[in-house]
Amino acid sequence: MQKDWPDILGGLVLATLGAAAAGWALAHYDIGSLRRMGPGFFPVVLGALLAGLGLAIALPALGREAGPRPGIEPRAAVAVLAAILVFGFGLFRLGLVGATAAAVLIAALPAPHDGRIWRLVLALAISALTVLVFGLGLRMNVPLWPRLS
Repeated sequence: MQKDWPDILGGLVLATLGAAAAGWALAHYDIGSLRRMGPGFFPVVLGALLAGLGLAIALPALGREAGPRPGIEPRAAVAVLAAILVFGFGLFRLGLVGATAAAVLIAALPAPHDGRIWRLVLALAISALTVLVFGLGLRMNVPLWPRLS
């Protein structure tokens, strides 16, 4: 029986990184309490979640055979990287709404579905969700719209 080594090793790497990040944050920052969270609370929780995710990937892979290797789609990889770059460089020029919409439209280019309508609806929906979460909910200090001056 051929083990699923990519999932086993990848899961263990994630678990190790998460445990290391949580341990480092525990050693260097005050956690505080649930009522008054300290600067270490969020990194410890994220590290623990990453470690749990890594174990959730690695442990089931110990008992299963390796499946077919997934191929890499170069068009999709380039589109996702371009979307990240457009969002990162365009956030303060285009605003949160424009950068999000542009990133979604670029990332959706290699999708197998034809048509522009669903891409536009997807871009509008994700942009609206982004504004609700980061603009209104978290009140992040990023411009929502492009600066005209």
